[in-house]
Amino acid sequence: MSEEKHHIVSYKFYVIILLALLALTFSSVEITSIELGKYTVAGALLFAVIKSYLVLTYFMHLKFDKPYIKIMVGFVFAVFVVTIVITLLDYLYR
Repeated sequence: MSEEKHHIVSYKFYVIILLALLALTFSSVEITSIELGKYTVAGALLFAVIKSYLVLTYFMHLKFDKPYIKIMVGFVFAVFVVTIVITLLDYLYR
């Protein structure tokens, strides 16, 4: 058998993360009703990034996984960002 360390996270911690995610979700919906001009989308995206970080780190257990799995997830995000940048550049220079 392998000698893996198991992490134990309490339900209270998951409830706190869930409440934070709910608060961020309601905040991202409410930010669209505030007139921030060109910063409205940036604010909503900031909330989305924070929520994604919480879900990936705690609900998907990346905080407790091996480093190579974190590297693979980072690689997937890098490919995603490159794809979006290439798409936006294509749209910009047509």
